[in-house]
Amino acid sequence: MFQGSFVALVTPFDAQGRVNFDKLAQLCKWHVAQGTAGIVALGTTGESSTMSHEEDEDVVRCVMETVGGRIPVIAGAGSNCTETALMKSLAYEKLGVDGLLLITPYYNKANEKGMYRHFVEIADQVHTPIVLYNVPGRTGCALSVGCVEALSKHKNIRALKEASGSISYAAKVARYITPDFELLSGNDDMIVPIMSLGGSGVISVWANICPAQTAALVNACLKGDYREGARLQLKYLDLINALFIEVNPIPVKEAMNMLGMEVGGYRLPLCPMDPANRDKLSKAMEVLKGV
Repeated sequence: MFQGSFVALVTPFDAQGRVNFDKLAQLCKWHVAQGTAGIVALGTTGESSTMSHEEDEDVVRCVMETVGGRIPVIAGAGSNCTETALMKSLAYEKLGVDGLLLITPYYNKANEKGMYRHFVEIADQVHTPIVLYNVPGRTGCALSVGCVEALSKHKNIRALKEASGSISYAAKVARYITPDFELLSGNDDMIVPIMSLGGSGVISVWANICPAQTAALVNACLKGDYREGARLQLKYLDLINALFIEVNPIPVKEAMNMLGMEVGGYRLPLCPMDPANRDKLSKAMEVLKGV
């Protein structure tokens, strides 16, 4: 169900800081044409943390209408409040999304039992497949290996986006991959290692600027050609790393604007890149010349 290169799509803003829905639709059409396997709206890269619930729904609606069923759409519905996450999940389900991305409950964190119940409470009340999202660097909490094992058995929890940056952790949770529970890389610099453990793809920041290249890397691994996958992973590694030289999505939006994609700026507390980091990003983007 969740196989291939999924883009963690940025949310474009206009000069007044409002969501630029015309640009959002343009980006969606471009990703379909470029071979992106699916779109993730309202993830970390989509800046939903500074958007209203109404804006979130409008973004999902725009993506769904533009894509028109040609590729899957996953909506970020997570919250540190279980009730809010459920409300958002039900709203996006009504819009017809193909998946729900649910992050671990940041700030209040929860103990092992609370973490488990947070996800099960939502999974029991929706029909849309759920992708768990483990990114402790952002949330200050993590899904334990035991919690992943338990949640993987729920009929409506179908995948894990693993973004801890630990290949050791990824190897441990990879033991729970089944036809009904998939593993997706949440780190662009670890696509090949995670797919070599049985992962089925990536939810990618890099794909915002290199959708065809990301798809080619993932598709090579899906065919078992890890040599080609590794070649592409290493070819673009400096660029991938530069996309995280400052907090995501600042660098990737900067890169998109450098490429003339006109996705606008950010909402505070995010702000434009430090000039020295922008120069480093610009240098890393030279790998795209002639591509």
